[in-house]
Amino acid sequence: MGFFDLIIQIDFSILNFIQEFFRCSFLDVIMPFFSNIGEVGIVWIIIGLIMLFFRKTRSWGIILLCSMLIGYIVGEVAIKNIICRVRPCYFVDINMIVSKPHSYSFPSGHSCSSFAAATVLLKMNKRFGIPALILASLIAFSRLYNYVHYPTDVLCGIVLGVLCALLVCYLFKKFRWQKKIDDFGTRSDINEIS
Repeated sequence: MGFFDLIIQIDFSILNFIQEFFRCSFLDVIMPFFSNIGEVGIVWIIIGLIMLFFRKTRSWGIILLCSMLIGYIVGEVAIKNIICRVRPCYFVDINMIVSKPHSYSFPSGHSCSSFAAATVLLKMNKRFGIPALILASLIAFSRLYNYVHYPTDVLCGIVLGVLCALLVCYLFKKFRWQKKIDDFGTRSDINEIS
């Protein structure tokens, strides 16, 4: 058995374990909800846009949205179309509680966008970041529960999202973009212009 065969076997073992031991009528309602609010990162985009309206969180909102954008370009546009991994729901006869997605599986876009946003929120403020991480984890787990992603898809989506967030945070700090955004429209900003 090759390395990739072993990974696939482990992936399906975890998915089937979730179906056998976690599947219930309550979660059959809740897990599609978490997948829906994570669709195209909509819940995080809304949070990021709301942050833009407040001077104290404006720069963090931009960092959050930029992190998600980079994750989308790298994960959805590039990696998914290079790897072309077919989703697990197309290999197993299973009672689906969500419609089968038509895009490729690797990496999980829901996990990437969720953990990119949650990482930014955690760096901004733990009071917002910890609930964001819990929500991101529920969205990521919903992809496994709904049988539309392999565990390795979700794991790599999480890693990609965190790395994108850390990269964007680093760049905004290094080039002082965050300070420029924070100071925009303040007295110090007006004094620099005059």
